[in-house]
This record gives sequence, C-alpha cells and structure tokens, in this order.
Amino acid sequence: MDNDITAWLRDNVDLLRTIDPDAANYDELEPLRRIVGDARVVAVGESTHRVHEFYQFRHLVTRFLVEEMGFTGVVMESGFPEGWAVHDWVRGGDGDLDQLLRTGITYHLGECAEMRDQLTWLRDHKVRFYGMDLPDSSASALPGVLAALSFLDDADPAYASVARQHLLPLFDYLPADRTGLAWSAIAIPAYVALNAAHRHELTARIVELAERLAALRVPYSSVDADRADIALQCAVTARHADAFLANMVAAPTHTYRGANVRDVAMADNVAWILEREERVVVGAANGHVQRWPYRVPPIINEEQVMLGQHLARRLGDRMVVIATTYNGGRVATHRVVPGGRPGHTEAYVEDVAPFTEPDSLDVLLAGTGAPVALLDLRKVPADGPIADRFATIDGTMQGAYKQLVNPVAAFDAVVHIDKVTPWHALSPVW
Repeated sequence: MDNDITAWLRDNVDLLRTIDPDAANYDELEPLRRIVGDARVVAVGESTHRVHEFYQFRHLVTRFLVEEMGFTGVVMESGFPEGWAVHDWVRGGDGDLDQLLRTGITYHLGECAEMRDQLTWLRDHKVRFYGMDLPDSSASALPGVLAALSFLDDADPAYASVARQHLLPLFDYLPADRTGLAWSAIAIPAYVALNAAHRHELTARIVELAERLAALRVPYSSVDADRADIALQCAVTARHADAFLANMVAAPTHTYRGANVRDVAMADNVAWILEREERVVVGAANGHVQRWPYRVPPIINEEQVMLGQHLARRLGDRMVVIATTYNGGRVATHRVVPGGRPGHTEAYVEDVAPFTEPDSLDVLLAGTGAPVALLDLRKVPADGPIADRFATIDGTMQGAYKQLVNPVAAFDAVVHIDKVTPWHALSPVW
C-alpha cells in the first residue's frame, strides 16, 4: 500500500520550482487553470498563520489568477470595516502603508514584509482588497459601528448625533491599552463580565443602527450610494460581532448546539463582495475555507460550520478550495509572560519537528520527498487501493494537534511545503 500510494503521488503531483512571486514561472502554475476552471471564488488556505511560505504561495496564486484568469479582488481573513482603508490605498488613495498594515488588517496578520509586498503589487495592478471578518479581531463591534456612524454624520446627522450619545459610551468597557498582541484576550473577558442590562442595550442599539441603515437605504443612497452600501454592511458586520460575543456569555449554560457566528459573517461578507466583483481570491486558514465541519479535539470537540461550507451552499462548484500542508520547520508565535501586562505577550520562534501522525494529509504528502508539490485532489480515484489509502486520511496538522477533516471532500487541491519558516515581521514586537 505504501509503495502504491508513493508511486501514485509522484506520478500525479505537480512540482513547483519556487513559490517566490518574483521568481516563479507561470508555466509551472498551468495546472491551476484546470483546477480553477470558471470558479468565482478561489480560497487559498494556510494551515497556520505567520508563515513566510504560505504568504508567498497565496501572493503567487493571486498574481496568476489576476493576470492569467481575470480575477479582480482579494479578500482576507481580516476585519471587514477596517479593510476599507486598505481598499482605498490599494485603489490609489493616500495613506501610510506601514500604518495600514498595523490597523487595516486585523489579528496582526498584516505586520510582515510579505503582506507589504502583496499590497504594493495590488496597488500597482489596480486589484481591489477587502476584509471579510468580524471587526476588532473579533473582540468587539466598535469599528463596524464607527464606520457606519461616519457615513451617517453626512447622511443623517441628527440620528448620528443621538447614536453617538447613547451607543458609543456602551463601549467604554473596552481596555484602553491596545498595544499588546493579545488585546482580544482581555477585551473579550471584559465583555463577558458586563451585566446583562448593559449587554442587552448594546445589542439593541447595534440592531437599531443596522436596521435604520437598511430601512433608509434609498434616501441614503442619494447622498452617496456606494458609501451607503458599505455603511450598511459595516453595521451588519457589527451586529454579527455582537452576536458572536453574546454567544460566549451563553455558552456555559448551552444545552443545544453552538453556532459559529464568525464564519457565517465572513460568508455573508464574501457574498456581498461578489455583488461588486466577478471573481475573487479568498485568503484564510484552512479550517475556515474547507467544505467540512471544523473539529480539533481536545480543543474544539463540537463540529463548527465553516465559511467554506456556507460558500459551497451558495456557489456549488464555482468555488475552489486550495489547502496547504507542511512537514515541520519553524513558525512565529507568541505566549503569555507570567506576571506580564494584561494583553501583552512575548513573540518567539518555535521549532516544529516533522509530523508523525500517519493518517494526516501532511505526512502522506511528505512521502513525495518534494520541497513544494501541488496535488489536484480530484485526481484521487473513486475506488481501488489509492482510494482506500486516502480514505484513511482523517485530518491535517495544526502544530501539535490534528484538525479532523476529509481532505478529498473538503479541498479541491493542496500544496505541500516540506519545511516552513517564519514570516518576515515588520514590527519589533515580533
């Protein structure tokens, strides 16, 4: 069996000489043309964040899809409201790129040279950028509310004044020190600690804001139709963020299945973006983009419905998912410092040994011995010894844990990178 699968993999993978966007030859990427076909969404996953090679690969695929296949937008696992500042810069607007990398891309995922290079390329080629995620690194609804109010200051100043007076003070509970890498680790508990009346008023006023923007969309559009649409979607995303946090409060007493509000919010935002763009590249973690429930025992034991599942329901085969796997190397991460300031962590580089889990996709693909290999998973036969071997694969590795997934059902293709290295951080905290 091992000999059969190794020989089959070597016959069916496409070897990539390099994934450096400035050095790669598009001829090597021609298999992507067949894999992508007429898909409107190509989701490029990464099995862990802050990895140099995964950023490079996503940038390379983006270039190919833009220049060779007519894609016009890039969507990232980053806050939807915050992303508009990056969108405007990429479209030729003013602004300091290094500042945008810190504030326009959430979860600190923009603070690297690789993202700086990609945004510069997007600007040079007039490709639009969007965030799709909850605001404030999923720690509060505030950026979505502020974005909506900024439009209402012009379109409906009387209402905006009242909302600023009654809604914004409800966010005063948020920790003032936002400089730590783990700010959300103190912001979310601060929300959970609020009394019920405070939380319920916050929810009611955010819902009111979103519903007013929807109800008055027609007259608001006479002020600025594009800004009105964006403001409404920012308010809707704020409402999603509030629901995401509210679920955390209720979680300890749940007697029913939990709902993954974050991924349905991302799916709704991608659907909204597809009303503006014909074809887009979506970049996010493998777990978000997969067409399969998310479960990582013992951390997450209950299946979560993911972005990829929502998009597959809407788009069918007009969505293509490309995962990434690896077989050890070095990754950038951060950890709590005993006795340190709340929300502040210490960044460090962790060595990851080659994986040994025999039923992981990572270990299977490592058997090719190739530094970088692309496999079209749709080539896996429906029956026979190769199908039997793939049927034993039940996950991909996330560091020390295995994420349970059927890769043939969840992904259309996978790129395996034998050894990974940390991203090239711009911030001294990394």
